[in-house]
Amino acid sequence: MKYNRVGNSGLKVSEIAYGSWLTFGNQVELAEAKEVIQRALDLGINYIDTADVYNNGEAERLLGEVLPQQYRGDYIVATKAFWPMSDAVTNRGLSRKHIVDSVYASLDRLKLRYVDLFYCHRFDPQTPMEETLWAIHNFICSGKIIYWGTSEWSADQIREAHAICDRRGWHKPIINQPNYSLLQRNIEKEILPTCRELGMGTANFSPLAHGILTGKYSGGKIPEGSRGANQKQNMWMKDNLSDKELLSQVDKMQPIADKYGITIAQLSLAWLLHQDGISSVITGASRVSQIEDNVQASGISLTSEDFHAIAELFPIHN
Repeated sequence: MKYNRVGNSGLKVSEIAYGSWLTFGNQVELAEAKEVIQRALDLGINYIDTADVYNNGEAERLLGEVLPQQYRGDYIVATKAFWPMSDAVTNRGLSRKHIVDSVYASLDRLKLRYVDLFYCHRFDPQTPMEETLWAIHNFICSGKIIYWGTSEWSADQIREAHAICDRRGWHKPIINQPNYSLLQRNIEKEILPTCRELGMGTANFSPLAHGILTGKYSGGKIPEGSRGANQKQNMWMKDNLSDKELLSQVDKMQPIADKYGITIAQLSLAWLLHQDGISSVITGASRVSQIEDNVQASGISLTSEDFHAIAELFPIHN
């Protein structure tokens, strides 16, 4: 496993991270969760990503049964806040009130004294940015969170947050978490360059486009037991599952993958990790075998020719 510095910070994260968005509290129960997390740690994954809203706190609760059994200095756990956790108007957004409530609730569910990374899960146009950043700065000063970052913020919003923190002497964001894959490359236009300029790292979610970039849906077939066959979890991939032209483009990666003795999924992850500024790719897994497959993408060295050939298969959308 390779490890990368997160931007200009001293934090080092594994190139492959484990994310609990569509697994913990949905597909994976406690016994399986313990096995998956332990195997992830054994394979060198040190970054575990979750959020308060994932299955309404259940993902954090399951992690709370697993992570406290590990040595705390060996892993990094990230959580997030923004989305509603109840019908109450105060239980959403990035107000100081909601951030305070969310951080303490997440710590209770995780059974931890602090989280390493706290993300603003989206931008909140209804809260003054200085209020949000002041609340986060105070939590860092109190040791309840160590670093913070943004998720799905625009380049201008990231730049403004960085400028406010710089002016006020507050802790600056060190990382951004966008949706980024070969099928979703728009962050390469402004967001990724902005993060590099500001000394921030990037840990992207959905690097395999919910499984489309694994090659398992070749020809439009939907294997039994796959995410595509799960009506509760395939809402983000339905359109792609019926796009025969797109699935054909995915198949065209097979000869390149064969050159390296890897799978299409591993090639898709390796391509992302060749982008300057990508600290880690956040992958999900409901089985140990999936974790074992994903980590094989770390450290793969692609030729410039193959890198550009893959990029041409999946151009940036205007």
